[in-house]
Amino acid sequence: MSASSLPSSGLVRMNPPVFWFAASFILLFGVVVMAMPEQAGAWLLAAQNWAANTVGWYYMLAMTLYLVFVVVTALSGYGKIKLGADHDEPEFSYLSWAGMLFAAGISITLFFFCVSEPLTHMLQPPQGEAGTADAARQAMQVLFLHWGLHGWGVFAFVGMALAYFAYRHNLPLALRSALYPLIGKRINGPIGYAVDGFGIIATVFGLGADMGFGVLHLNSGLDYLFGIAHTRWIQVGLITLMMGAAIIVAVSGVDKGVRVMSDINMLLACALLLFVLFAGPTQHLLNTLIQNLGDYLGALPMKSFDLYAYDKPSDWLGGWTVFYWAWWIAWSPFVGLFIARISRGRTIREFVFGVLLIPLGFTLAWMSIFGNSAIDQVLNHGMSALGMSAIDNPSMTLYLLLETYPWSKTVIAVTVFISFVFFVTSADSGTVVLSTLSAKGGGPDEDGPKWLRVFWGAMTALVTSALLFSGSIDALKSAVVLTSLPFSLILLLMMWGLHKAFYLESQKQIAQMHSLAPVSGSRRGGWRQRLSQAVHFPSRDEVYRVLDSTVRPAIEEVSAVFIEKGLGVVTHPEPVNDSVSLEIGHGDQHPFIYQVQMRGYFTPSFARGGMGSKELNNRRYYRAEVHLSEGSQDYDLVGYTREQVINDILDQYERHMQFLHLVR
Repeated sequence: MSASSLPSSGLVRMNPPVFWFAASFILLFGVVVMAMPEQAGAWLLAAQNWAANTVGWYYMLAMTLYLVFVVVTALSGYGKIKLGADHDEPEFSYLSWAGMLFAAGISITLFFFCVSEPLTHMLQPPQGEAGTADAARQAMQVLFLHWGLHGWGVFAFVGMALAYFAYRHNLPLALRSALYPLIGKRINGPIGYAVDGFGIIATVFGLGADMGFGVLHLNSGLDYLFGIAHTRWIQVGLITLMMGAAIIVAVSGVDKGVRVMSDINMLLACALLLFVLFAGPTQHLLNTLIQNLGDYLGALPMKSFDLYAYDKPSDWLGGWTVFYWAWWIAWSPFVGLFIARISRGRTIREFVFGVLLIPLGFTLAWMSIFGNSAIDQVLNHGMSALGMSAIDNPSMTLYLLLETYPWSKTVIAVTVFISFVFFVTSADSGTVVLSTLSAKGGGPDEDGPKWLRVFWGAMTALVTSALLFSGSIDALKSAVVLTSLPFSLILLLMMWGLHKAFYLESQKQIAQMHSLAPVSGSRRGGWRQRLSQAVHFPSRDEVYRVLDSTVRPAIEEVSAVFIEKGLGVVTHPEPVNDSVSLEIGHGDQHPFIYQVQMRGYFTPSFARGGMGSKELNNRRYYRAEVHLSEGSQDYDLVGYTREQVINDILDQYERHMQFLHLVR
């Protein structure tokens, strides 16, 4: 694997095999379901029951493996590896990064499920007697399982894979890149394109489910406030309106305005959470939050594998836990790409624990405060109608809970507004991510073409409408479970590829420490010249001359000998983009890359003061730094002779050969 093995260059454009594979499947599905909604709904429900009864165990095992993999990787020696070159520094401060991770954890579905799900689990529990305090405690434990570490574990895994291969090895920011250690350059062939295609299909259905739940939730809010009835065509109109707004935002690039609105929305969501906490039974809610957290962590190992195999057969597992695991998997390319883009330069350890813990805290607090508020109303204040609503009309349940609080109309109106903005921002981000996944060319930080954003926005709206027509919530769940199944297998292959890449990197680090003879001879001019060089801060022109007169001839001389030996050599000897480089291929093995790059730094203050020159106050000095495929090696070739540069190339090449020996 190398920095130039699969370069990304040129304009961002559609990737035809990926696009047509994913688009054809999604369009066919949408048309068939819209044409035969009742039959399609029955097929989807039957297929979900089959999946729950046949591969439910697999989903439970796979999600636990993803979580264990990222935690073990972070705690191991691999945790020190950077998501980027060794010299890369994080683009964002810890506070800004944490804020963006926090935003990634917020979705309109938090509003849909925060009240309806715990009440449903309490009144229709997987085990035990319904409607009791024990059932309520079990309901919160299951709720935390569904919204806890497992989901963020798969997000962290996909984000880690995307960032590692894109920023450390300059591979495309695409799902297929994680298979490079397994299939090499064939990732740019049918296998790799199929991987990206399945990722897009899973993402569209995951977004479709999110949009579907969001539309049901918004329709209920509008019904409560203005009497707008629940009909399929009203919901299609809402989907069209909000997806249209999202597409306009995605295409016009009015990021700043949406970002400001999103920040205001986050503050409103936090204010709503605090309002429910302090306007309700505050002491009880704080007590239950801590107890729920303890119950969840204590039962996590058991619940990770709990299939209720010794209980009476039911549809509960397929309708809840299996659905959630499939939904997290479907959302993983979307959220994974977002967190990968904001995490360049972070170590794997800080990345994993940041992604696992920062959004999780808010999510669990939200679920606990809203869920326990609703349970308290049903168990202790006789609001049985609230419990029945959770089962019969879950999208209305949150509004019925807020109705019991002061200023209920205003609070509900604010909730509808927050939900609308979350819908638009999620849909906007989703269309951008889908356009990126179906494009090629450009750099890792470039988005896909605008017309692709429009197309995928329309496709997501079509899928959402079709699923609502074919059976509402049950159809949404069924489609997610089925389309996530092939992608979950791809994630396991990505895990294998990532583990192999980490192993190769560890072996290369061992090879770098392999004892070699020092560079022969002293530097030009003896020790006095060496001392003068140490306190000299070269200008850009001086370093350019070193590249042109010393490094370039050394690379040309070495290249000629390697060519005589029959090795594939690629050189860029002219100082283009302030660097010269040499690449030596070894068939299917990892190529050797040696690049000397000019890098500028501000002249240190002690040098400016000692020289007494005002001209140096804002002056930069330059170094001719050696870069290998992993990034800068942090040493400078200025002052080396041609022979010493040649010896340095050979030193690094021998280390590379030692690496190939270790992994042969």
